[in-house]
Amino acid sequence: MNENDKIDNSNESKLRWSFCPICGNKIPEVKNIKFCTKCGVDLIYINTHMRMPPRKNTISLDTPTPNTSPPYSFSPPKPLRKKLSQDDLLNLKEEKLWSSFTSIGMTAAAFFLMNFAAFLAIIVLVFFSFSLAAIYDILANPYFIIFSSFIELILFIVPMLYIGKYLKKPNLNNRLILLGFTTKGFSNKRILKEILIGIGFAILGVLLVLGVSFLMEVILTVIFGYEIVYDILGTSGEVDVFITSSDILSIIWLVVIMILIIGTSEEVLFRGFLQKGLVRSLGNTGGILITALIFSSIHLIGIFLLPESLTSFIVGLLLNFFPFFAISLLLGLIYYWRKENLIAVMITHGVYNALTIIIAFLVFNFI
Repeated sequence: MNENDKIDNSNESKLRWSFCPICGNKIPEVKNIKFCTKCGVDLIYINTHMRMPPRKNTISLDTPTPNTSPPYSFSPPKPLRKKLSQDDLLNLKEEKLWSSFTSIGMTAAAFFLMNFAAFLAIIVLVFFSFSLAAIYDILANPYFIIFSSFIELILFIVPMLYIGKYLKKPNLNNRLILLGFTTKGFSNKRILKEILIGIGFAILGVLLVLGVSFLMEVILTVIFGYEIVYDILGTSGEVDVFITSSDILSIIWLVVIMILIIGTSEEVLFRGFLQKGLVRSLGNTGGILITALIFSSIHLIGIFLLPESLTSFIVGLLLNFFPFFAISLLLGLIYYWRKENLIAVMITHGVYNALTIIIAFLVFNFI
């Protein structure tokens, strides 16, 4: 009786592992199993001697070829994911694209760069101004606000630069297609349809936000009392400051900026990049919800700065969070419905913002 026969007869103790130590395959729960069902290595030998068995103690499970490596050798690493061709860009449903970590990280980076640029602009104003009153007048000037809105293009530029690594030909056209900002394959009739869908949902979005805001006011008034809620509602915000110092011409310019820059830039980042990456990792529901949560939170950062009290902070947060969350969910669902094309979504976002400015201007000046 040779050594291997002794091993077979004497060592029927339980294996040390649930997975093959060579190929990582799950070991079936079969009594007295000796060989790995995938790579064929002698499990009993390794269990006893804690080293690789001789070649004769390994059975081949595949048809041998002249260049076949040892059956118990590690599999070679998988090749990097292929870069996308222009044909691939027209059908991205099954493509994994960027990870959730990258989706959130690049979104945060874009938002940080935008605010850093805005901070630098203010520093320049302080450096060249000799009075705080002059700085305040500049910051409150509607045309300065309009001009500073161009900083939001950073939200457009950052994902555009990043996604080039996923493309065989990272030209501008392919980058736009990957993010969903394209009319490729659309007839004029289809483009008009997307625009009308965007305008229709913008009107619906205004009604949705008004309804959610009214509901939150009622709920919070019942919980915290009338005075607390309406003190916070009466606090002037950025829109109020802009409206009080605006004329019709500045309102027209801001409406154009909202549609062409704000709506476009934010949707490229939040839906075209963030949601597109998240839905492939977390599924449609998780991707849409988390995108809406991040979108809402980023727009409410100002509430976290120097709150007067814990109560005012909570009330202010709830009053503003749910309307933002509602409109972001609507935008996410439109993007999903339109098969990840941004035209209708960008129109919805831009026109919604424009309508809120126009309504506020009309209410302040004529009602």
